[in-house]
Amino acid sequence: MRLNYGDLAVSLGTSDTLFLWLKEPILLPEGHILVNPLDHAAYMALLCFKNGSLSRERFRNEFANRSWDEFSQKLEKTPRGNFGYMGFFFDEQEIIPFVRGDYRFDAQNNPIKKFPSPENEIRAMIEGQFIAKRAHAESLGFSIGPEHKILVTGGASQNQAIVQVLADVFNSPVYRIEATNSAALGSAYMAKQGIRDRSVHNDPQAYFKEITKSLSPPQLVCKPYSDANKIYTPMVDRYLTLIKTIH
Repeated sequence: MRLNYGDLAVSLGTSDTLFLWLKEPILLPEGHILVNPLDHAAYMALLCFKNGSLSRERFRNEFANRSWDEFSQKLEKTPRGNFGYMGFFFDEQEIIPFVRGDYRFDAQNNPIKKFPSPENEIRAMIEGQFIAKRAHAESLGFSIGPEHKILVTGGASQNQAIVQVLADVFNSPVYRIEATNSAALGSAYMAKQGIRDRSVHNDPQAYFKEITKSLSPPQLVCKPYSDANKIYTPMVDRYLTLIKTIH
């Protein structure tokens, strides 16, 4: 995905994965801190969320007649912020946080059993997933904002309505790479880098840029709405409070 410092990569698959470039290591109770594959003086943080498309598909089946088109339409019909409704849905035992089950809250943070409409259900689930990712990304030192970019891959990255919510929650533009099998492609490029002639190519980051320069650059797919940060920053604070109540 050709991640640079200041970027955030998000893979939206059966499980969702978030990773970013770090200059200094951070002690994580959950997640991984790895040596950066392009700069051995730097690090890479990786967080895995088990309930990615598992939950998205359940809500598609339950609230959108098993149709992604209908799912997207209902997601787009609801306003950003979802009238204050928030929800966190964990079909399987989650990794971050370590919890399972469905949790719904009204605008006053009171637990409720269901939301008024299927549209509210769908938006609460999508917003909840990305609000959690933003909260954990910020805990690693990632700064949101228009000057940063989100690189997105995985099956759900093809859904424009979903990635628009991602852009809004992070208040950052979202870019999509052309290759859908980015993990396999990245492995091939890393293998090529691993067998490089170090007497000629002793800078791994520069060499990686050289061998990937033929790839198409990531394409801008959406930008956040102007009111996004005002809406979602308080919701991130709410998430940090509410998630403590459901551990």
